[in-house]
Amino acid sequence: MSHISITQLFEGNKAKLRLTWNCGQEYGNKELNNEVVAKSPQGLIGHLNFIHPNWIQVLSSLAMDYLNQLDLSSLERKFQQLAQSNLACMIVADGALVSDALRSFAARTQTPVLCSASSSLDVIWILRSFLTKVLAPSVSKHGVLLDVLGMGVLITGESGVGKSELALELISRGHGLVADDVVELRRIGPETLEGFCPPILRDYLEVRGLGLLNIRTIFGETAVRRRKNMKLIVHLEKSSGSDISSVERLPLSNLNEDILNVNIRKVIIPVAAGRNLAVLVEAAVRNYVLQLRGIDSTQEFIKRHEQKMTDIASD
Repeated sequence: MSHISITQLFEGNKAKLRLTWNCGQEYGNKELNNEVVAKSPQGLIGHLNFIHPNWIQVLSSLAMDYLNQLDLSSLERKFQQLAQSNLACMIVADGALVSDALRSFAARTQTPVLCSASSSLDVIWILRSFLTKVLAPSVSKHGVLLDVLGMGVLITGESGVGKSELALELISRGHGLVADDVVELRRIGPETLEGFCPPILRDYLEVRGLGLLNIRTIFGETAVRRRKNMKLIVHLEKSSGSDISSVERLPLSNLNEDILNVNIRKVIIPVAAGRNLAVLVEAAVRNYVLQLRGIDSTQEFIKRHEQKMTDIASD
């Protein structure tokens, strides 16, 4: 479950949007919860709307002029509509002045009121993007997330299978580390999972026999990434020699794993002595890139084989 308080929203955007507290700072612990917001018919953020209210109501200078010209009874009816909605906070944009009536309403309903010198459109645009990421559904996965050839690759497998050693080899070949051991994933779009590392583990890779390695210090700034969209899962599977011989050599269908209702392509690589796993992972990434472009090597081979059989039969 993801959530954020109004105080956290203020602190995260005060410089960018030139936010200031007007009133209700003591109610800054009001929270937006992704599960509650998702089930609600209300919009997350938008211009002042009484018919379809938003959790965060942004008041432009035009909205403030409209409220200021209403008579007291009409204004009170409008405020009653707002009070009946799930109002988290109000943001007065365009550098407009907050009226005494609005400040009184905020005090009665314990609603924080923020002010911004930025335009209302900028406030909505920036905060919508910010809240979409913060309130995105999230999950933690065990593995190593890397940037391999520009693609986010999650390496998974049993403990001791060699995930960290493989990650170290890939990093030494010029690829980048995103997260080791604990990979945080959040769904930032209908088909997009963004992976990142918990702050306490950032830049570190744990390798048996060597302990914790600071990848940024050893390999430099270009060897680490703050976040990466995950597109491929490479699962390392322990196997003996007899197990490898039983692995399907020409899989006719692709494997996928569902994470937060997003299907991610999955490749299973048997682990055995003498196999160059780093090269195999790079090849898997290159092959998937080709498949995304509509080039499937296996299907092309099958079509070639079928065509040859057809030619032989016709002769």
